[in-house]
Amino acid sequence: MKILAVKLSSLGDILHVLPAVSAISEQTGAEIDWAVHPEFAALVRCFRCVRRIVEIPRHHVLAGLREALRDLRSERYDMAVDLQGLAKSAVVTRLARADRRIAPSYAREGSGLFFRERAGRMDRSRHAVEQAFDTLDYLGLARPKRPLGADDFILPEVARPAGSPLVAMAPVSRWVTKNWPPAKFAAFVRLLGADAPGARFIVLGGKGDAAVGAEIASALPGRVENLCGKTTIAETMALLAQSDLLVANDTGPVHMAAAVGTRCLVVFGSTRPEWTGPWGDGHRVVAAGLECQPCVKRRCARGDLACLEAVSPEAVRDAAREMLETFP
Repeated sequence: MKILAVKLSSLGDILHVLPAVSAISEQTGAEIDWAVHPEFAALVRCFRCVRRIVEIPRHHVLAGLREALRDLRSERYDMAVDLQGLAKSAVVTRLARADRRIAPSYAREGSGLFFRERAGRMDRSRHAVEQAFDTLDYLGLARPKRPLGADDFILPEVARPAGSPLVAMAPVSRWVTKNWPPAKFAAFVRLLGADAPGARFIVLGGKGDAAVGAEIASALPGRVENLCGKTTIAETMALLAQSDLLVANDTGPVHMAAAVGTRCLVVFGSTRPEWTGPWGDGHRVVAAGLECQPCVKRRCARGDLACLEAVSPEAVRDAAREMLETFP
């Protein structure tokens, strides 16, 4: 059996559907191909359950598919499963050579009209991982009994930074309304570093996050390594797998850490942890609990980012210390 999974973007969203795809692979024995935008192909290459990647251009999808169509249609699939639920993913799924094509329960933008089969009715009140499990239910497959772990990924060997515990940080997301200020991350590092003299810290992110990483690293010279822009996606996942804790905003590395079995402590501002928080056991969320939360907006209507400013470094330090002491 051959199955095409269609989940084009983004980093966190791809990881949200991976437990469902992994369960399909494990229970059916199918060969899994994955259609994805090129900028996320490196992430999907880390997935042990995926045989082949089909890269679909992000921009001008219909025109770009002229080049990608040969690759997309080079295989005959028993089933193509859209796990994105948007018009562009529906087009990709429809163009695949497949005996069955299944839309997700959360199909939007009229994408459900491209399909004869849909995995249940929409219920977006649940976590994104749980929504993806609707496809398992529809196919008569069992929901996974265990979370994903490092063994589900193909990761490179990386040297673990010296020190114990090793605390990773991911301080930057694409929304300003999700970003706990760098100065607060720096204050957190000083506080936890004083409580745990043996602790070492790494800051993870892209090249554009390097200045934020440098600001945080300057808070505790010699004990914080700024790795922003210095690691590949696979290397980032490998470092997260070796970390004892990730402290972060609501951003993609949270889902990378949760997927490889590393506990996450996440500061939430505008978004909903019940939708996009770290999935699995042992994680914690810190939020101010203001009346305006969660607004799920990229811009703060108040103009003061009060939901983020109200979260103190002391509160995050206390939560991190409890997690490091409570969990082996």
